[in-house]
Amino acid sequence: MGNSRLRGQAARRAFAKLWVMRKICVSLIAVIVLAGCGQAWNDPYPAADAGRNILYTAFTDRPKHLDPAQSYTEDEIAFTAQIYEPPLQYHYLKRPYELIPSTVEQVPVPRFYDAAGRELPSDAPVERIAESVYELRLKPGIRFQPHPAFVLDSHGQPEILTKNEISKRQTIADFPKVGTRELTADDYIYQIKRLAHPRLHSPIFGMMADKILGLKELGETLQNAAKDKLADEWLDLDAFPLSGVEKIDRYTWRVHIKGKYPQFLYWLAMPFFAPVPREADRFFAQPGMAVKNLTLDWWPVGTGPYMLSENDPNRRMVLSRNPNFHGQTYPCEGDAGDREAGLLIDCGKPLPFIDQAIFTREKEAIPYWNKFLQGYYDASGISSDSFDQAVRVNVGGDVALTDEMRDKGIRLLTSVKTSTFYMGFNMLDPVVGGLSPRAPKLRQAISIAIDQEEYISIFQNGRGIAAQSPLPPGIFGHEPGEQGIDATVYDWVDGKPKRKRVEVAKRLVAEAGYANGRDEKTGEPLVVNLDTTSGGMGEKSRLDWLTRQFAKIDVQLVVRSTDFNRFQDKIRKGNVQLYYLGWNADYPDPENFFFLLDGNEGKVAKGGENASNYANPQFDQLFLRMKNMDNTPERLGIVRQMNHILQHDAPWVFGLHPKSYTLGHRWLKNRKPNDVGNNILKYQRIDAEDRATARRQWNAPVVWPLGLGLLVLLLAVVPAAIGYRRRERRAALR
Repeated sequence: MGNSRLRGQAARRAFAKLWVMRKICVSLIAVIVLAGCGQAWNDPYPAADAGRNILYTAFTDRPKHLDPAQSYTEDEIAFTAQIYEPPLQYHYLKRPYELIPSTVEQVPVPRFYDAAGRELPSDAPVERIAESVYELRLKPGIRFQPHPAFVLDSHGQPEILTKNEISKRQTIADFPKVGTRELTADDYIYQIKRLAHPRLHSPIFGMMADKILGLKELGETLQNAAKDKLADEWLDLDAFPLSGVEKIDRYTWRVHIKGKYPQFLYWLAMPFFAPVPREADRFFAQPGMAVKNLTLDWWPVGTGPYMLSENDPNRRMVLSRNPNFHGQTYPCEGDAGDREAGLLIDCGKPLPFIDQAIFTREKEAIPYWNKFLQGYYDASGISSDSFDQAVRVNVGGDVALTDEMRDKGIRLLTSVKTSTFYMGFNMLDPVVGGLSPRAPKLRQAISIAIDQEEYISIFQNGRGIAAQSPLPPGIFGHEPGEQGIDATVYDWVDGKPKRKRVEVAKRLVAEAGYANGRDEKTGEPLVVNLDTTSGGMGEKSRLDWLTRQFAKIDVQLVVRSTDFNRFQDKIRKGNVQLYYLGWNADYPDPENFFFLLDGNEGKVAKGGENASNYANPQFDQLFLRMKNMDNTPERLGIVRQMNHILQHDAPWVFGLHPKSYTLGHRWLKNRKPNDVGNNILKYQRIDAEDRATARRQWNAPVVWPLGLGLLVLLLAVVPAAIGYRRRERRAALR
C-alpha cells in the first residue's frame, strides 16, 4: 500500500513536470512563429505609431524656460524656435546667413533722423544719427495655435475660469474648449514690453534698454507698479505706454532705436521679439495656474509650425503640427551644391512636412547612440565614445563614414560652428601685455608654437578648424584661402596654410628680449602663467600637451587651476597673464566678435567683455566705423584691416572654430547644418515607410538560440514521456 502510494506521488510529479515542459515548448514555438511578424521586440514606441509621419529625437538637458522673454539656451531654443515666430528668420540654405521675412512682408529698411527730428539720408554720418526707425508690417491672415486662452464668454470677452475648473486641469490638453485669433501688431508690442517686466528678468533687457527708446523708463515704471501687486497677480502691460514703440494700424508698428544700430535686425529674428498675446498672459495669471505649471514658461503660445502638445521634461516632450499654420513654402534656391545634394527637391511645397516631433530625454550617450543605430532616433550627434564606430579620419585629416554607417545608409553632416575658442593675453600684464615694439613678438611666437592643427587632431577628433582671426565661417568678413590667413603665423604653401617653423618662433622670442627663454636683462628664465578652471576627464593630458608647446620655444608654462567663480574674479580684476575662453555668436555679424576686443569693452576699465583689456586706437576707430555699416565691399575692406591689426598685435592666440558632426538616417530629408537659424524642423521631411522597413530589418529577433533551447527541451521531454507511459502501462497490467 505504501509503495503504491509512493509510486502514485512520483507519477503525479512526473506528470506535472511534463505539463510544465509542454507549456514551455508551446510558448517557445509561439514566440518563434510570431518573431517574423509585427513589431520588433525592442521597439520603444507604441505599435499604433508605426508608419506615422513622426520625427524621433532626444534631448539631454531639460529646458528651464519656454517663455520667449526669458529663454536663451540651446536646449530651450530647440523648442521655442519651432513654436514662436519673430518678424524675421534666416534663409534655410544660403550661406553666409541671410535674413528674410517670417511674419512680416519684407525685411525693414531703417530710416534715420537727427536730434531735431529731421530725416537723414541712408549714408548719413553715424554721429549725426540720433534715432533709427524700423517699420514692420505683418502679412494678414496669420493665426495663433488653438489654445484655451482665446476662448470667449457670451459677452465676447476672454473667459474667466473658476478655481474649481482650474483644479481639474493638469495640462493644456485638459481644457475642453480652445480658440484662436489673428496675429496683430499689438502682440509684438506686448512682447517688447514684457522684456521690461520686473518678474521675468529677461537676459536682454539691459542691452535693449540702451537701444529701444523708452524701454529703460518702462522698466522703472513697471518695477514700481509691481510693488503694489501680489507676487502672482497679473500686470496688464497694455496699461503702460512705451514711447519707443508705436502702433500704426492693425498690422503695422514702428520701433525707435537710439542712434544707429544695424544689428537690431538680427535681434528681430530671435524668439525674444516673437509675439505674445495679451490673452495668454492673462490666462496663465489666473489663481491656481502657476502651482500646476500652467504658465507661459511651461506651455508656450505661438503662431509657428508646431505647438507643444506634451511637456514632461524629465521624460519626453512632443511638438505637434499647428493646424493654423500656413503660408510658408520650402525655398527654391540655395548655395552651390544644394541642388546636387537633393536639398531643392521640395521647392515651393507648403511647410511643415512632419506632423509630430517626439523628444525623449536621454541622460546617457550610449543608450541614445544604440537607439539611433536601431533606427529609433532619426538623427544623432557623435560622442567621443562612438566616434571610432561612426567615422574614420585619414592621414590628411579628411573625415569619412565607416563601412558600418554607410551600409545603413547613414549620412554625415559637418559644419563649422559660428563659435571661436581662443587663448587670451592680459594686455595689462608687464610681461605678455602691451603694444611696445617687442611685446607683440612674444605673443606672435607663442601663437606659432601652439600647434592648433595637432591639438584638433588629438583632442578634438579632427572636429574643428584652426582659426585665422576671430571670425568663423558663415560670418561676413571671414575669407577662406590665402586672402584670409594669419600671415604672422602661417605661410601659404601648395594651396593651403602651413604653420611657420618653430625656428621662426624662437627668433621672435629672442627679438622680444628672451633669447633661449631667458630675460636678457636679468638672466631669469621666462615663466608665464595660465589661469584655468578645473577641467574634467582628459584635462591633464591637454595641459601637459600645452606645456610642451611652450617648451618648444624655451618658455616655461605654469598652470594655475581654480574654480569658475575665482577664475571670473581674476579675469574681472586683471590678475591673469593667459586664459582660455570661447564665444558663440548671438547673431552672424563681425561686430558680435570684434566687440570682444574693443577698447571701450575693457574688462578692468569698463567692466565689458574684452577680457584681454586690449586697446589699440586704430582698431577701435575702425570698429566704430565698421559696426554700423551694411555688408558692402567697403565694410569688407575695413574688416580686413582690423584682422591684420589683430594678427600683428596678437592679443589672442587664435585657437579653433569647432566643427559639429551629425548623423542622419537616409529617410530623414532636407537636412543642412544651420548654427544660427534654429527654426529648422519645418523644413525636414521623413520617409516613414523606408524607416519602418529598416527598423524591421535591423531589429529582427535572433531566434535560433530559442530554437536550440526548444530542441534541448524536447530531447529531455521525449524520453521522460516515453518512460512515464511505460510505467503507466505496467501499472495498469498489474
